[in-house]
Amino acid sequence: MFVTRINRFVLIAMALVLVLACSPRSDTDTSSNHLPVDTTSGPVLAEIDDAVKTWRDIPYAQPPINDLRWRAPRSVESPLSEIITRDTVACLQIASNAGGVPGEGVVGSEDCLYLDIKAPSLTETSEPLPVMFWIHGGGNTAGYKGYYDFSALVEAENVIVVTINYRLGPLGWFSHPAVQETAKGLDRSSNFGTLDIILALDWVQNNIGNFGGDPDNVTVFGESAGGHNVFALLASPLSEGLFHKAISQSGYLETATVNEAINHSDDHPEMRRSSSQLFSAMLESGEIPDVSSESIYGVSGTRLLEHYTALDNDGDIPLSTADGIVIPKDGMLAALADSARAKDVPVIAGANRDEVTLWLGTHRYFVDADYLFTRLLPPRLKIKNPDLYDFWTRIRSDAWKVRGVDEPLAAMETAGYPDLYAYRFDWDDQEDSFFADFPKLIGAAHGIDIAFVTGNYTYGPISDYIYPESESREEMREIMMSAWAGFARTGKPKLPIDWPAFSTDDRDFIHLDVADGLRVSRDRSTMSSLLNEAKQSELLSGLELCLLVWDTLTKVGEPDYTAYETWENGRCSAVDAGAEQAAINAEIIAEHGSTNVL
Repeated sequence: MFVTRINRFVLIAMALVLVLACSPRSDTDTSSNHLPVDTTSGPVLAEIDDAVKTWRDIPYAQPPINDLRWRAPRSVESPLSEIITRDTVACLQIASNAGGVPGEGVVGSEDCLYLDIKAPSLTETSEPLPVMFWIHGGGNTAGYKGYYDFSALVEAENVIVVTINYRLGPLGWFSHPAVQETAKGLDRSSNFGTLDIILALDWVQNNIGNFGGDPDNVTVFGESAGGHNVFALLASPLSEGLFHKAISQSGYLETATVNEAINHSDDHPEMRRSSSQLFSAMLESGEIPDVSSESIYGVSGTRLLEHYTALDNDGDIPLSTADGIVIPKDGMLAALADSARAKDVPVIAGANRDEVTLWLGTHRYFVDADYLFTRLLPPRLKIKNPDLYDFWTRIRSDAWKVRGVDEPLAAMETAGYPDLYAYRFDWDDQEDSFFADFPKLIGAAHGIDIAFVTGNYTYGPISDYIYPESESREEMREIMMSAWAGFARTGKPKLPIDWPAFSTDDRDFIHLDVADGLRVSRDRSTMSSLLNEAKQSELLSGLELCLLVWDTLTKVGEPDYTAYETWENGRCSAVDAGAEQAAINAEIIAEHGSTNVL
């Protein structure tokens, strides 16, 4: 409830970006460590510490500026004489200290198609190392390759990690006749951000061997929007042969049609940031005189994003688009289920037990904040109705697993994928505090799992409470790193217990946790069973029931507005859930200034 669409989850998104580096080719010889590595983009020098080498800000494409805006990325044609580290190469987005892109308003640049590589400084093998290719999250509207540091994973597991930037928001995903009708070939796509990721993978194929990596053993992995983009790669016909294993952490399936993304006649009332709405707002403000190629390409990226951000955000935002070029016309789920389009690679997909507490745990509808004697200290947070909060977050989070894990894995099973694995991340050994009961309030929230893959315990200002120093924390890190790196090496996740393959008959999944919490279960939840639970609950008022049904059916995966209208013979059809949520939020804002307790 009161959670924005997944593709606008900027808060978590920013929690997802990272720094990386690549691996050397020799076992103990360090004489080449200070020599530049040749690439198709030019020679690049490493930053070296005792354990890890890092190559930063390598351009994998030409800057997508001027007439290359809203066009497929181009490979670098003229290699640089020297690749240098830059102050920032973040793509255009709204500033956020939490995401590693500080400032005010719109920050970053359209010239942002760069990648980083991390590798062990020393390795005991002369064999090429497994390559892990990280795709940051951020709702595809935010994020930066340099925010998180995978050095601990590289050192502990002897792998190479690559992290990339890709175009975001309306510069990464955009459909409009003024853009596509003047284009040919791949330029007619709507999915420029996805094409960026594909070109970066192609760059890895051509160059990673020079860093000691194995181009025949590349694992794509990402969280939230990054997990969504992993599914997009699995669905796209253009990524064939560019990767060999895939991991989606808290991913989701959601695509707009081209007509929805344009929304020319406002036939799709839930679509609130379509290209037609954007250009109409720019016309009304006098930003552009007309919707011609000359006018729209002449506007700065900053001004474009400012107008885009100012649009109504209480609805759908078209990003990944079924354009028939990058993503098939029938959408991601159908493409994943089609054996003719299957990639036939091992896949892990999972969700966190308490996904939505990241947002609901700070919403004043559910949580009170008491500043006690002074606002110089953090507020004391208290859940208003713990039973309601627990029920709401469980239904929403279980629905995330159904739609973001079970459904795509079932589709891939239909397509004949050989090795599929499902998980739920359960770790919640957090520190209770005078200011909040963090295990109850946050638990295994969206994004909590990333730190155990990076070894970098970051979760904003509450990091110390979320990841207190403990044996449990270190055990969880070892489990996650070993599982992910083992999968990257062999296609089989390495755990202290057997991780059974997923099938629709059994729906076995692993609980990623420590001690006895690391176990196998069989999932029996379905969208129907979860909505039936909601219907039978005595915790919900009539309005709350409809709002929970609305969120469950429209917030993860393809929004099913028809199912909402017809659920229980139209029980909620008279409830305009979006308007009701907006009214509740407005009332809270009028009293407190914000819906967020922090």
